[in-house]
Amino acid sequence: MHNVTAVVTAGQRRAAVSLLLAMVLLGVFPLDVLLPSFPALAAHFARSPADIALSISLFAVGIAFAQLLIGPLSDVIGRKGLLLAGMSVSMLGAVGCVMTSDYTLFLVFRVMQAVGCGCFVLSQALVQDLFEGAERDRLRILMVTATGIFISVSPLAGTFLQATLGWRGSFWVFTALSAVVLAKAWVFLQNSRPADSSARVGFVRSYRRVLGDFEFVGYWLISAFAFACHFSFIVISPLIFMDQLQLAPYDFSLILLVYGAAYVVGGILAAVLNRRITPVQQIFTGLSLILLAGLAMLYLAAEHALAPVTVLIPMLICTAGTTIARPAATSRAMSLFPENAGTSASAGSTIIFICGGLISALISLSPSNLQATLGYCFVLLSAVALLLNHRLNRRSSNLATSAVAQPGGD
Repeated sequence: MHNVTAVVTAGQRRAAVSLLLAMVLLGVFPLDVLLPSFPALAAHFARSPADIALSISLFAVGIAFAQLLIGPLSDVIGRKGLLLAGMSVSMLGAVGCVMTSDYTLFLVFRVMQAVGCGCFVLSQALVQDLFEGAERDRLRILMVTATGIFISVSPLAGTFLQATLGWRGSFWVFTALSAVVLAKAWVFLQNSRPADSSARVGFVRSYRRVLGDFEFVGYWLISAFAFACHFSFIVISPLIFMDQLQLAPYDFSLILLVYGAAYVVGGILAAVLNRRITPVQQIFTGLSLILLAGLAMLYLAAEHALAPVTVLIPMLICTAGTTIARPAATSRAMSLFPENAGTSASAGSTIIFICGGLISALISLSPSNLQATLGYCFVLLSAVALLLNHRLNRRSSNLATSAVAQPGGD
């Protein structure tokens, strides 16, 4: 029994799900609510919109490195204390962003906020702790779907905050929401430590164990490549829609609201597929949709002038694919080392955010033809992920065949 705690009543289940969804919201809030404020931030700090986009990528990399420490620590000292400490640090970073007028200090406080937000990696560990079997898989699909919904609604909320409170409004609202979630976590969570003593190993040994497993790394890379396609679009979408196409922030936010519909559709499809086909087949289906999206993006970039519809149609396909592939790949990876759920979640989430941050930063450095660059990115990442999924599937089949062939095999 590896569970840190057990959720047995319907009321506790609802409390756990609401806490996890709140953590998902706060995980995307610092990134996406700020998107409509790009022009205001660029004007305030006398920087280009590309510099502001780079700060988003830096935020993702900051989260990634913070998670390296938080996950293994949570396997030893429990989840609750680290979650409360991380949220406190992120709130201080958000307040610092509001108070400064220097761009360099703004980046420092954004990294501080990112380090605190690294605690939200514990949502995956808490799913592993508190739920089992099919319920765990359904919750992961719900969390990915909720991520997309929050992402699509966030720019509209950001537009409202920008119009009423200026660019600082998103930081104040983040601080207030974090305080509410912090209080909820304080009341609901127990800080029980894992009962399995194998979880209490050193950081290096923990990471060597999980990262030395080809299957673990392979499935997290698949999840990371799917995430990078989505995240790259989110980071550069203000450059395409507001900088190149000269759309107003409100119009931009409405476009992303349509984009969120793909997450809802993808979540419904993922839930249906989860009951009917294997995780490997779910991953293949999702990645194939991302590949199709990349090819469509390249065709539209070559044959048609840049317009909202030529970007949005491939992104709807890509997002549906991401919503189908990511939960299946994540569940496969997290099931390998349940006694080290914190380390597993941190290692995987670090891979995800480093891939997302670095790939989006590279795309933002080629502003002349962002649409085509995005298309090439989708094609390359999905093709590599499909090959990886195929190899993992073959490897599992070979291991199963070898096990049966052994004397005494069933």
